[in-house]
Amino acid sequence: MIVLDGIHQTYRGSQGPVHALRGIDLRVPRGEVFGVIGRSGAGKSSLVRTINLLNRPTRGRVAVDGRELTTLNARGLREARRGIGMIFQHFNLLSSRTVYDNVALPLELEGLSNSAIRARVLPLLELVGLGALADRHPAQISGGQKQRVGIARALASRPQVLLSDEATSALDPETTRAILALLQQINRELGLTVVLITHQMQVIKQVAHRVAVMEAGEVVELGETLQVFSRPAHDVTRSLLDDVVPRELPANVLERVRALLGQPGGSPASLLRLVYAGADGDQPLLSDLVRRFGLDLNIVHGQIDEVQGLPFGTLAVLARGAQEQLQAAVGHLRGAGVQVQEIAHA
Repeated sequence: MIVLDGIHQTYRGSQGPVHALRGIDLRVPRGEVFGVIGRSGAGKSSLVRTINLLNRPTRGRVAVDGRELTTLNARGLREARRGIGMIFQHFNLLSSRTVYDNVALPLELEGLSNSAIRARVLPLLELVGLGALADRHPAQISGGQKQRVGIARALASRPQVLLSDEATSALDPETTRAILALLQQINRELGLTVVLITHQMQVIKQVAHRVAVMEAGEVVELGETLQVFSRPAHDVTRSLLDDVVPRELPANVLERVRALLGQPGGSPASLLRLVYAGADGDQPLLSDLVRRFGLDLNIVHGQIDEVQGLPFGTLAVLARGAQEQLQAAVGHLRGAGVQVQEIAHA
């Protein structure tokens, strides 16, 4: 559906050229929710704006639904952009127009009749949950409702692609979850391909099927969301994931574990950090360790969540038993697809 080949974007800066994008190659299939994440200045917004050529790349090829946008003239590009909706961080609503009129604006610009506009706008307002607010002005509605207006306006031209540029970063967590659920519904019911730009892993976790991680204008990691969350390969990805699944145990937990490990006598002990995802999360792995290897297990810290409806989590477990049994247990866990890191040993 979306093809980016060898995309470079260079701007003129006060101290020389700025390379915003460096050789980006991406494929986004039809109907996918594709997330792009990175720190501020990583090139995320530059990337998403090349998809509809709001930013024309310095070099490279952009194709959407089989049409190579980088070869179109101005008229052809205007027509192609009707198939690419876009929602923004700051809503970009016209304060003098009502909710209804803001959604109707792109249809007015297309020259549709009032009856045709009404037939399209009213169902969209119902879809985004604003049917009762059609006559309100932007100053009379909340931030989350403004973003819903922005989404309805982006859908007015019946696009096949929806671009979201930090659309939830100005919203509170509860409103963010509601807007993301709406985007999931739109993806599911309308079959739209969604490209979602964000700096929040929580956003990626909730909605994205796949994710690209950007740094300094390059894609440094790309894969299915669950795989990237459970087995991050790049330092930038691991750093971004700290907001969702911290790699380091809290200081008070480590202090408590050190006290337990320092107790005299008793069996050897290891503090293990377990990371599991997908079907592995539904298996009785810890009780299996007790039965198979006769270990004493003490869960000292843990976090269980979901990524795309599949279980994902980490556990810090203090395991006591004979040394050979501890080693065998670690091998058993790894064989079952669980990542195991030995944090401490006594």
